[in-house]
Amino acid sequence: MTLAEAAARADALAQAGDEKELAKLRHEWDDELEMSARSPDFRERAAAYRAISQFRFRQKTELLRRGLEDPSPACRGSALVSIEAMSRDSPGVVNKVRPMLHSLASSDPNAAVRRLAIVTLKNASPQQDTIRLLKGLADDDEQDRELRDAAGKIAEVLRKRAATAR
Repeated sequence: MTLAEAAARADALAQAGDEKELAKLRHEWDDELEMSARSPDFRERAAAYRAISQFRFRQKTELLRRGLEDPSPACRGSALVSIEAMSRDSPGVVNKVRPMLHSLASSDPNAAVRRLAIVTLKNASPQQDTIRLLKGLADDDEQDRELRDAAGKIAEVLRKRAATAR
């Protein structure tokens, strides 16, 4: 079984609520995931970063942070996908890497990575600096249309969440 296959199995176990089998699978694949995240091959690193959320490895957020700094856009994107998935029920994961997400959203050379960073910020706590950044990106005519649209929508979601939290 490959890491990707094990990750898909872990995701199915998590969705089924089989915590015991999921914990067993995590234990079996922990070292392999760590090694893959350090591989010289960007495809292996990207698969490892994606697998972190499928395994529900909350203790691997430092690996995801490293993924956000990876030179490969595929790896940065995979780390963002994992962070977004892991933060759907709690903003803690996103809040820990918020400054990195701001940087990726505003200046990553890869447009897809920038959009993924913006979408990931949707799960963050509604802080004014994030809302301002997203509004600025949405109003910047030099940005591509998809990025401006995503930034505007997420800024509005966060603004509404901030207003209801008061």
